Amino acid sequence: MQLNPGSVSLAEWRDIYRGGAVRLAPECRAAIAASAAAVERILARDEAVYGINTGFGKLAAVRIEADDLETLQRNIVLSHAAGVGEPMPVPVARLMMALKLASLARGGSGVRPATIAMLEAMLDKGLTPVVPAQGSVGASGDLAPLSHMAAAMIGVGEIWVAGERVAAARALADAGLAPLTLGPKEGLALLNGTQFSTAYALAGLFEAERLHRSALVTGILSTEAAKGSDTPFDPRIHALRGHKGQIETAAALAKLMTGSEIRASHILGDVRVQDPYCLRCQPQVMGAALDLLRQAAATLLVEANGVSDNPLIFPDTDEALSGGNFHAEPVAFAADMIAMALCEIGSLSERRTAMLVDPALSGLPAFLVAKPGLNSGFMIPQVTAAALVSENKQRAYPASVDSIPTSANQEDHVSMAAHGARRLAEMAANVDAVLAIELLAAGQGCDFHAGLKSSEAVERVRAMLRAEVPTLDEDRHMAPDIAAAQAMVRTGKLVDLVGDLPGLAA
Repeated sequence: MQLNPGSVSLAEWRDIYRGGAVRLAPECRAAIAASAAAVERILARDEAVYGINTGFGKLAAVRIEADDLETLQRNIVLSHAAGVGEPMPVPVARLMMALKLASLARGGSGVRPATIAMLEAMLDKGLTPVVPAQGSVGASGDLAPLSHMAAAMIGVGEIWVAGERVAAARALADAGLAPLTLGPKEGLALLNGTQFSTAYALAGLFEAERLHRSALVTGILSTEAAKGSDTPFDPRIHALRGHKGQIETAAALAKLMTGSEIRASHILGDVRVQDPYCLRCQPQVMGAALDLLRQAAATLLVEANGVSDNPLIFPDTDEALSGGNFHAEPVAFAADMIAMALCEIGSLSERRTAMLVDPALSGLPAFLVAKPGLNSGFMIPQVTAAALVSENKQRAYPASVDSIPTSANQEDHVSMAAHGARRLAEMAANVDAVLAIELLAAGQGCDFHAGLKSSEAVERVRAMLRAEVPTLDEDRHMAPDIAAAQAMVRTGKLVDLVGDLPGLAA
């Protein structure tokens, strides 16, 4: 895929996250060269310019002589590569590299074409730096993790090669690449910026979109299992309120129920006046979550296409201007929004499962199994879902409201965007399992309506489920069933079977 710095679409970032190839558009080469040339002219004036010939952070007042500029840039990479914890997942690390590549290629960072070429080559050859995931507070850039990326480029640290951790110098040599020698400002340009936080936030956003769509499918399956009404999805209701996500979600839910024999079987003579909120308010809750995800997507798309290191180089005036684009507050807010949406998607799903296992609410056998008492059925899977939802509630506390001073109080307010974005992967994994449990429970509930079919789309889902997980006639080992259902959710098979559902691009 060809990256056009400054105008990369959300779909293109998603493709990179899913493993797509990355190449820079040739049109950006002139801006890169102009920015590097401006740094040389700035140096020639022999003035103190932050990040080019000075120390960093609290040490900005220390002037560095010309003979030490190369050492200065190498030192900042090595000293800042102080991350800890488990490595970033390779897809997220690749996305981080592509984000950094696009940012540098805007021509505002002063890096040389050779440095850009190294990032391109590593992405092309499948060389992904091993980057410890903990250590950034989301201001002054994602310093520690991006330093580990930069360290790999100069032959220090480790690189993932085909799933193996290889010493960076050896991995580069095996790929026919020489370790990079950093020029003035280049070390700072590589490790300063929000690309670590943004990569994790985008990954969380893409998973949240998939989970939102999946939850519409499991939600309709639960509605059918409980013989719920489709009246709450009537477009006239939602038009009167006006929220776009709610309107689109209601339309999708109504379409998923179109032609259902289960719904038609109880339109006449149903004594229930209203369904529980977990069924009736799906458009309102899931629509609000969709609107929130779209707002987060808009913020992250701007951030992904921006330049967030410091100082920034302006070749037209040969100026290096110090500012604060590295402060990741926009990313922190976006990550908090995604976390809230994930929390609510899982919460509503668990409530539907809880409703289905309760005979007083669902009208189905207790815990969705014949001979309850002898069999426990879906009693404990619902407990598992409840446990996961509670974990996500604890994780959903806004990261952006936290701050801790660093660097001898020079960096006295930070965003905590890295923490806020990293937690999204674990939250999404929890929702995967919660939806998988609902899929199993709702499929089981529909099995009690023998002889009646749902809509064509829902029947395709039921057929896929039953091809891998048989009806629960009596208690059996439940973990394999949940794992099989979770794979259907995680791989997107669930969504693929039903066609178009609202997402981020609308």
